[in-house]
This record gives sequence, C-alpha cells and structure tokens, in this order.
Amino acid sequence: MKVVVQRSKQAKVVIDGDVVGAIEFGLVLLVGITHEDSEADIKWMADKVANLRIFEDESGKMNHSVTDIGGQLLSVSQFTLYGDCRKGRRPNFMNAAKPEQAEQLYHQFNETLRSLGLAVETGRFGAMMDVELVNSGPVTIILESGA
Repeated sequence: MKVVVQRSKQAKVVIDGDVVGAIEFGLVLLVGITHEDSEADIKWMADKVANLRIFEDESGKMNHSVTDIGGQLLSVSQFTLYGDCRKGRRPNFMNAAKPEQAEQLYHQFNETLRSLGLAVETGRFGAMMDVELVNSGPVTIILESGA
C-alpha cells in the first residue's frame, strides 16, 4: 500500500462540476493499493496516517498529528501510484491491484480511519476526479506499508 500524504489548508474533489468531498484543514491522502495488500497493511497505514506528526507545535516543530489538531482527511483512490515507468514511455500499472480488490481495501482503509475518530471525506473510486488543494508548507510525505 502506498499513500501520498499532503498537509493541506483546504481541499476538495470535484466530479463533473459537483463537489463530492471537501475539507478545511488536515491531510489529503492519495491512496494506492497493490496485489499483496492485506488487512494488516490497512491497519498499519491508518495508524501511521492518524499519528504522523507533521503539524507544527507552538515552537514551529512538527510535533502534532492530524488527530492531535482535530484535522480532517480527504482520501482519494489513485492506482497510478503504482505506475512503473522504468521501461518505455507509457506507465505499466501491473503492480496496481485489480479494481474489485482495490475498492474493497480502499473503503476498509477509510472506515479504519473513521474508527480512529477521524473525519474522512472521499472522492469516488474509479471516477475521473479533479483534486484541488492548498498544500500547507508545502509538506508532502510518501508512506509505504511493508517497506
């Protein structure tokens, strides 16, 4: 499982002109699922995201998590995180999980985050989405389970 975490002042997902998910302050999560991902990967990643200390304290040091600050999450499925561009000019997506498996694990990931007390907004799995965000910092972290 691979998640690109972006600290955000505001973000939204738009599909065909309609806002389907939006947050004011927190994290945007671009979520990629691969074939080997399991419930253990989901739990590990949800805990890591919920407790990752990338928000500043009073001293300007990254000491607070999204949980600590009461921030929100905008979770967006993104199979292209598993695009392999080492050969040729077109990405190979063979490492991305099949849609049926990926969709189930993506929803399970979001529910696990909610069970940790976080407010989670989402895009729509498999849809063409426009993601707008104001990246705060900018701070962008790439997390991988099983690494």
